[in-house]
Amino acid sequence: MTSPSSDIGELDPPQLERLLRESGYEPFHARQLYRWMHRHGVADFDQMTNLSKELRAELKGRFTVGRPQIVSDQLSTDGTRKLVLELGDRRRIESVFIPDTPAMTFCVSTQVGCAMSCGFCLTGKMGLVRHLTAGEIVGQVVTLATATGLLDQPFNIVLMGMGEPLHNYDNTMKALRMLHAEEGLAISPRRITLSTVGIVPGLERLAREPLMPNLAISLHATTEEQRTALVPPNAKYSLAAILDACRRFPLKRRSRITFEYVLLNGVNDTPEDARRLAKLLSGIKAKVNLIPLNAAPGIPFERPSDSRIDRFAQILADRHLTVSVRKSRGRDIRAACGQLIVEGGSKKSAAQQMALLLH
Repeated sequence: MTSPSSDIGELDPPQLERLLRESGYEPFHARQLYRWMHRHGVADFDQMTNLSKELRAELKGRFTVGRPQIVSDQLSTDGTRKLVLELGDRRRIESVFIPDTPAMTFCVSTQVGCAMSCGFCLTGKMGLVRHLTAGEIVGQVVTLATATGLLDQPFNIVLMGMGEPLHNYDNTMKALRMLHAEEGLAISPRRITLSTVGIVPGLERLAREPLMPNLAISLHATTEEQRTALVPPNAKYSLAAILDACRRFPLKRRSRITFEYVLLNGVNDTPEDARRLAKLLSGIKAKVNLIPLNAAPGIPFERPSDSRIDRFAQILADRHLTVSVRKSRGRDIRAACGQLIVEGGSKKSAAQQMALLLH
């Protein structure tokens, strides 16, 4: 029995089935093993009691089931939990459990750090340390579900934690297929939202995926110059190109693309910005999620006043856009949008980080 990795949790059901078949085991053993690892959250082969002793011994001698370990679990006054998870190489990521939103929701990371360098996001201050593997993304969800007692309950996933999902495209999509697998957690793509700054080649690939999550675009600006200053990848993948890809993106009849817009006081929150935003989204099946900035040390912007936020939202609503204002959760434990960061980030320069993205 061989595998490119000693972590058997990296294998999706077809890969697992091939692995066991090559060693003389029937396909149903692969389904049993996958169910233990992902639906029941079991990482110890000895506890997989409906597998034969022979198979358990062989698995134990050759493989492990990688699972991020919880090193910190903070509880907010509003019930939000932020978990610091340690990976097999001692790198750490942050993940968030947000209860009653209205469903139970896990905010999941796809990278250690992030190369996007958005000016209002602490994760971008880390730079990109490395991509998460598919198994690490899935293991993160299993760890969160186990810690919250939700392994056998429905929950939502938002890929809005640390990292840019489309910059780690192959691992992210493999993880979504693994999470969707009937033998595992069987999570419907309708319960998964992928948030991206708009990596256009990734959007074009995503449009052809048979398993398609909900799509959220982190827009944050209404002119090319403004967006490039706030979201550096815009220099490569322009606002116009992103919106064009969104207009061509296949959507089910009742689906819409969510456009996320972080409101920065005196920067992108004027009535003129609101009117431009409404015009930009014309012809797109869209809804707008306004996110008042979650201020933090190291972020050189301020949160707008409630009156400025309300005025911006009203202008959009008057132009027949569906608009919501995100209620900040977990701010007291730095678990809110844009506040996830762990120490020991990458030492690469900003130019080197962007080179990783653009080439």
